[in-house]
Amino acid sequence: MAMKTVFTTGEVADICKVSQQTVIRCFDSGKLKGFRVPGSKFRRIPRESLLEFMKENGIPLDSLESGKKRVLVVDDDEAILEMLTDLLERDGRFEVRVARGGYEAGMLTQEFGPDVIILDYKLPDINGNHVCRTIRSNLNFSHVKIIIISGVADPDEIAMLKEAGADDFLRKPFQIDELIGRILQLVQV
Repeated sequence: MAMKTVFTTGEVADICKVSQQTVIRCFDSGKLKGFRVPGSKFRRIPRESLLEFMKENGIPLDSLESGKKRVLVVDDDEAILEMLTDLLERDGRFEVRVARGGYEAGMLTQEFGPDVIILDYKLPDINGNHVCRTIRSNLNFSHVKIIIISGVADPDEIAMLKEAGADDFLRKPFQIDELIGRILQLVQV
């Protein structure tokens, strides 16, 4: 399983069980090492710096690795995002983030480091096959499994998506149990 290597201040706050403001103060005072995202005010904390900070401050390290599989759900339909997030988190084996388009999916793949991406084929900015190709072109994401979901189930399109790098295809509407089964099969939990 690929481990998350860079954390946001919000994620560090959750892991260390402190407020985000406390994390920001520790970062700004130099107690917590990290970097700012160029051209923005966002702070990022590398895994090694977080480990060092946790050890120095007696924070239990077990909260750093939840052992949950990270799932990125990419869809422009808020109802689907909400339903999938709720059902996957309730299952207890998954940590879930959402993206509403292909560009955001690319950014979150870099930041969140998902094990599985549940990707809607028809997105408002770029199609799922383009997202697949982009992710597959980055060797750092070779372990990421991609499940395409779509109401479109034309055999030629499904073949094209698999050729673009999708590991699986699920036609909408689908049963959540079937989706969970496919995720677990792909990541061998």
